[in-house]
Amino acid sequence: MPVYMPARLLYNAAMSSVNTENSYSRRRFLGQASAFAAGSLLWGCMSRRALPGGQTLRPNVLFIAVDDLRTQLGCYGHEQTLSPNIDRLAAQGVVFGRAYCQVPVCGASRASLLTGIRPDFAARRFTNANSRADADVPGAVTLPRHFRDHGFHTISNGKIFHFVQDSPQSWSEPPWRVYDYDTDGAGDWGAHNFDKIWLAPGSRNHRSAQGRGPFCEAADVPDDAYEDGKVADKTINDLRRLKRQDAPFFLACGFSRPHLPFNAPKRYYDLYDPGRIELATNRFAIADKPRQCTNSSEIRAYSGIEGWPEEPAFHGRALHGYYACVSYIDALVGRILNELKTLRLDQNTIVVLWGDHGWHLGEHNFWGKHNTLNNALQVPLIVRAPGLGQGGVANGLVEFVDLYPTLCELAHLPVPPSHTLAGQSFAALLTNPSQGWKEAVFSEWQSGRAVKTDRFLYTEWKDGGRMLFDHKADPGENRNIADDLRYQQVIARHSELLNHSNPDDRPTG
Repeated sequence: MPVYMPARLLYNAAMSSVNTENSYSRRRFLGQASAFAAGSLLWGCMSRRALPGGQTLRPNVLFIAVDDLRTQLGCYGHEQTLSPNIDRLAAQGVVFGRAYCQVPVCGASRASLLTGIRPDFAARRFTNANSRADADVPGAVTLPRHFRDHGFHTISNGKIFHFVQDSPQSWSEPPWRVYDYDTDGAGDWGAHNFDKIWLAPGSRNHRSAQGRGPFCEAADVPDDAYEDGKVADKTINDLRRLKRQDAPFFLACGFSRPHLPFNAPKRYYDLYDPGRIELATNRFAIADKPRQCTNSSEIRAYSGIEGWPEEPAFHGRALHGYYACVSYIDALVGRILNELKTLRLDQNTIVVLWGDHGWHLGEHNFWGKHNTLNNALQVPLIVRAPGLGQGGVANGLVEFVDLYPTLCELAHLPVPPSHTLAGQSFAALLTNPSQGWKEAVFSEWQSGRAVKTDRFLYTEWKDGGRMLFDHKADPGENRNIADDLRYQQVIARHSELLNHSNPDDRPTG
């Protein structure tokens, strides 16, 4: 059951000092879930609308990236999280139930997705959070650059590439950030931007050794006080401006939450009753876990982490903060989608919403990403395209390198040569979400390489470590069965898939 607070008086008191335009009650929050019900009937327009002279009106692209967002959403069956606006988008498009990132860290994942090129730790390509598309693969034509080269007006707001200066040639306008992620030698990014990230008065009294504040805060501020609210405002203003242009647009909007720290306006924390938040049920070590599979230590850069990683009290506080941030971003996504509809741009705009990798929320006492378990690799991916796939769920395996050719196909652009792109367009799944798709998808982390097939997730490390999970028998990944003799043929097949020099990316059905 949802864990929102039942008392409306609490919300009214919490919002009494907030600007009316930015205020957000539970009733309004949940009510937006049905705001587009009537308008969704209009979505069945032609994806290639004819113009005089036989030309085609190419669809726009609204490209929404959400940092550290895992599939903890209502549309993925998670009732604890309040995400009505993202769920509404899902009801109008196709939810990809088994989408996977190429590498479980933000910089590398984004560089791989936006170039359509797989990471390669042997070649030191897309290996860590500091990966850059233009540095790791000089001359690569990124997804937004490809759209720009074919007449689209491309804009980057917020966190799209990990670094704002990565691939500046991809954008028609200089990429825009609220504050500087790249400190240019000024020290830790969190400490460098402390007064922009932490807004609650008490946070400045609780700094970590690195100079960062608490891992979570609930400041009593309007939505646009935090960075992501400003990103939403800029994106909405850009939509109004782009409406008046003749060229189609590729508008990228990147939100930083729910990445650490879990900072969100207080009213989003107030949507949840801490006493009703359900903790992960498998807060114990994985049986026969190889030493190479480790917890992320990212949260240790912040203060206020007493009880990490095992204590239930810490789990409750961390889940509360993560859920509040998801609901905050959901509200901002709702504002952008509403504006898209108000401007009557929704009928010719492809909307893509994705999280750059997964995230552990206390399973096995793990918090964060940085391993090859399913919670770190599986990602949310929702695509709404004109005239295609309303309310569908595609459970075929897809991966982030597939998104580049997919958007090219949906936007009627030529797809770059197959030798430059590793993925395969899954546009056909928007028409028929129930069909089968890839046999396998691939990920890497440090010296480990992972392959996900229909039933199994297998990882092998260069120094000999192996990890195998049967997702049918053990969806929680509680026991590594790589040494179980009954699965040696399974391991042999998955090892063959991993070590094939050119993994077959063609769909299987």
